[in-house]
Amino acid sequence: MAIARAERLVNLVLCLLSTRQYLTAERIRAIVPGYHEAPTDEAFFRMFERDKSELRDLGVPLETGRQSNAEGAEDGYRIARRDYELGDIDLEPDEAAAVALAARLWDSPQLTGAVHGALIKLRAAGVDVDQDTPAAVEPKVRANEPAFPPLLQAVQAGQVVSFDYRKPPPGGQKERTVEPWGVVAWRGKWYLVGWDRERNDTRCFRLSRVVGAVRTVGKPGAFTVPEGTDLMSLIARTQADPHHTAPAKIWVAKGRAQGLRRHAKVVEERDGGDVVEIDLKFPDSAAKWLAGFGPDVVVLEPEVLAKSVRDRLQGALEGAR
Repeated sequence: MAIARAERLVNLVLCLLSTRQYLTAERIRAIVPGYHEAPTDEAFFRMFERDKSELRDLGVPLETGRQSNAEGAEDGYRIARRDYELGDIDLEPDEAAAVALAARLWDSPQLTGAVHGALIKLRAAGVDVDQDTPAAVEPKVRANEPAFPPLLQAVQAGQVVSFDYRKPPPGGQKERTVEPWGVVAWRGKWYLVGWDRERNDTRCFRLSRVVGAVRTVGKPGAFTVPEGTDLMSLIARTQADPHHTAPAKIWVAKGRAQGLRRHAKVVEERDGGDVVEIDLKFPDSAAKWLAGFGPDVVVLEPEVLAKSVRDRLQGALEGAR
């Protein structure tokens, strides 16, 4: 299924799940993103008929009806949430873990906000949106890193891989040979967790830093993942807790970086500027924000944040060359 069509179907399901009333085809055309691309009425109705058939083939309970007390009204459509939602499901621990991994494969806090934007548009168009129950469909993020498919395939096959890996500047680039245990999403980034044969230890690799093609080594089934391995815990040990508010100490040039100063407290004067303290809840996004101030801001503590800011500045410098 083409990406544009898949996204249109998701938008259609979201729309029909979020309303208590039956929506006519013309109303749907005006509300659901993707249908405005139809050049003619005939083209729209062909597109809409195909989408309805697709949803029904997928098992989506699409209802047809008319609003009560609406004489002469056209047929409309909706999805009854009671028929769409799943009941309670009992899963074995390994099955639950697989479902959890699949869910993380698609989660995107940034795009979840698009759902709320879509609901706002529905309300603005006069659609009676059910605000008490959250939408059961959310737009999802895709794994765009080229290394993702071959690494996931290697995990499933139990096959050793090698790849060139770019360490944060000035670490350079080096070939790694890894027994891949799993591919994990953590705070919006994808990581490979596995056994690094050169270092003889467990390591986590960010997929965006894999350079070039992933190469397989040997035959499938060459290793097994140690029993009791918790991939998320291994990732968490290398990352700061995103829910923990940690104070940072930062040097700020005199009279500069007012956007930072508004959220910080000056604790001392030093080297022609001020040392400020600020509480940071999400170090990754804070690093991007702080790097945007350039030489007017220098992170003193913690070192993890300081290094992240330096890496971003170094990357921007190399990209400008």
